[in-house]
Amino acid sequence: METKRQLQVGELIKRNFSIVLQHEGRYIYGDEVLVTVTGVKMSSDLGLAKIYVSIFNTENKQVVILQLAGENVRLRQLLARRIKNHVRRIPNIDVYEDETLDEMYNLNSVFDRLRQEKQMGGEEE
Repeated sequence: METKRQLQVGELIKRNFSIVLQHEGRYIYGDEVLVTVTGVKMSSDLGLAKIYVSIFNTENKQVVILQLAGENVRLRQLLARRIKNHVRRIPNIDVYEDETLDEMYNLNSVFDRLRQEKQMGGEEE
């Protein structure tokens, strides 16, 4: 269970890291890829922020994660400039891929295929 402060700092980082990616993303992973911050989980001491991102318009999403990890220091510095007046110390950041949307699309395609094959139980025609 996250505390109120963890949720507040997580939301602050989510908003500001999104803006950092809008400004700096094209220099890291190019213009074609779309990266969206979907969530932030803070550690209990507020020293680590796990940032979850969804990646669109590319087949090789792991490359984008590695590019973001390679720019970790610069991204943390840019984030620090934006949130330095709101937190006592700037947390370390780790970027993870959020696969929730991909799983949702996969499940929807499975359900559509089952409907087409009339194998979905409980549906009356």
